[in-house]
Amino acid sequence: MTDSYTPPRVWTWDKDNGGAFANINRPIAGATHDRELPVGKHPLQLYSLGTPNGQKVTIMLEELLAAGHRGAEYDAWMIRIGDGDQFGSGFVSVNPNSKIPALMDHSASPPQRVFESGSILVYLAEKFGAFLPSDSAQRTEALSWLFWQMGSAPMLGGGFGHFFAYAPEKFEYPINRYAMEVKRQMDVLDRRLGSHEYVAGDSYTIADIAIWPWYGGVALGRAYEGADEFLDVRSYDNLQRWAKQIDARPAVKRGRIVNRTSGPLDEQLHERHDASDFDLRTQDRVEGAQ
Repeated sequence: MTDSYTPPRVWTWDKDNGGAFANINRPIAGATHDRELPVGKHPLQLYSLGTPNGQKVTIMLEELLAAGHRGAEYDAWMIRIGDGDQFGSGFVSVNPNSKIPALMDHSASPPQRVFESGSILVYLAEKFGAFLPSDSAQRTEALSWLFWQMGSAPMLGGGFGHFFAYAPEKFEYPINRYAMEVKRQMDVLDRRLGSHEYVAGDSYTIADIAIWPWYGGVALGRAYEGADEFLDVRSYDNLQRWAKQIDARPAVKRGRIVNRTSGPLDEQLHERHDASDFDLRTQDRVEGAQ
C-alpha cells in the first residue's frame, strides 16, 4: 500500500494521472472534433467496438438473423475508443455520453438513435418480437436480470478489471474490495443457474445475451489475464455450464468477434457489412492477402 491520500477540498483534473485510459478520460462531455459517421447499405447501423458491451449488441443481431429476422441485417463500424473516435461530432450526435455501442435505425421515420447497450437490446427485442418473453411475469424476470447486469458489471469492469489489470500500480484494498463483490455476483448467478437452464428461466433471452459477454468471459478465462485463477471461477459449476452452453451457440461465436481488435486474428472481424464477411474478412485473411 502507498501512503494514504487526503482528498483536496475541490477536485481538479490532472491530465497526467496515468493509467491505461489516461489519454481519453476527461471530466467533460461533448465532441472534441468534427467527424461524420459512415452509413452502410442496411437500415441498422452499429457503431461499436468488440468489448463486452459491444458484444451484447452484435450477438443479439446475429441471433436475430439466425432466427430468420432478415430485417436485422446490419453494418458494424469500428469506433476505436483508444483513438478518441467516440468524441467525434457524428458519434456524439448518436450517443451524447460518448460510449459504445450506439445504434441508428434508418428504417424508422425519422431515423431513431439508440444508446446504452441494455436499451439497444430491449429496442431490438421489441422491434423483432424476439428474445424477450411476451408473458408479463417472464418478461419482468428477464428485464430484472438485464438491469441486474447493467448495475453489476461496472463493479466487474470499471472496478475489479481496472484495478486488477489496468491501473498503473497494484493496490491491495481496491482489488480485494472488488474481487469480493465480483465473487458475490458470480455466486448470485451460480445459485440462479443451479435451478434454471438460463438466467431468466427456461428460455434464452436478452438477459443471457447481456450477462454472458461479461461474466461468461471471466468464467471462460477470456477476460483480465489471470483473473479466472484469482477468482477461482471453475468452482462455480452452474455458471461454467451456462457459460459453455452459450459459447457454443453459432450466433454467439459470430457476434463475439465483430469489431474485435484483440485475440487471435481469426477471431477479429473489424467491420461487418455482410454475412459473408465472417468467411472472407476476418483479420487473418485480411493480413494474409496483403
